[in-house]
Amino acid sequence: MQRQIYLNGSYVPEAQALLPIFDRGFLFADGIYEVCAVIDRRLVDVDLHMKRLVRSVGEIGIALPVASAEVVEIMKELVRRNRLVEGVVYMQVTRGSAERDFHYADDLKPNFVAFTQDRKIVTPKLSTGISVDLQPDIRWQRRDIKSVMLLAQVLAKHEAGKKGFNDVWMVEDGFITEGASSSAFIVTKDGRIVSRANSQAILPGCTRLAVLRLAEETGLLLDERPFTVEQAQDASEAFLTSASSTVTPVVRIGECVIGDGKPGPLTRRLQAIYLDQAMKGEPLFALDDAVSLGASA
Repeated sequence: MQRQIYLNGSYVPEAQALLPIFDRGFLFADGIYEVCAVIDRRLVDVDLHMKRLVRSVGEIGIALPVASAEVVEIMKELVRRNRLVEGVVYMQVTRGSAERDFHYADDLKPNFVAFTQDRKIVTPKLSTGISVDLQPDIRWQRRDIKSVMLLAQVLAKHEAGKKGFNDVWMVEDGFITEGASSSAFIVTKDGRIVSRANSQAILPGCTRLAVLRLAEETGLLLDERPFTVEQAQDASEAFLTSASSTVTPVVRIGECVIGDGKPGPLTRRLQAIYLDQAMKGEPLFALDDAVSLGASA
């Protein structure tokens, strides 16, 4: 069965899902994307992702081509059609297609594409932890907008991989901003969870916000403030969050081992709370005939 793609109002097999070469997302990275996790047939944090999608397109003046409620239904339908048990739904909205020109007409019709990706979200890394490289943050100044302009992150992740790291955290003026595709957290030696406050310097992470809310409801101590590389490497625990990695322990930052080199108790507690919350929704289809893309459910 070919994967079904949503493209500008229709569900089509992926071989037929084609965009014009004059799409401004292709020519100028003039577009927005959003990613929502699927765990055991359930969409996770969908309301948070929809709010961020609406905000991002608004920040660059693109009209969302369908209503927010319809976008949610499109995601659900893609999960059902593709029998996605675990993975992500990717959505992208570009300004539209026109002859290549920096200037654009205000009445361009946006292009909207969405597809599923079969991917393990709950992986052994959640139990063992990962290492993150440190690299200069060379991205543009509006990192709060979830732009498809990701070249800096692509290069940073590739370089980190060549050096043997699992991921990378970005550094600006001695402070960690965020991961290349995640939010960065540390836990101080007195048990406080520290995460940089939202601003134009970082993307407002949906999983980050969900974790902060759950931590507050649980009575954990929170500080929203910048932290330096040295503070991160001296922390008792560290972790990152994103839709595709939930709450992932970080056990090495650069060449410094964090704590005892194993996921810390507070990180593991947040993992459990978050995954428990993610599993409370109703599955989008029954498992009797469910087959994940390329693997049995």
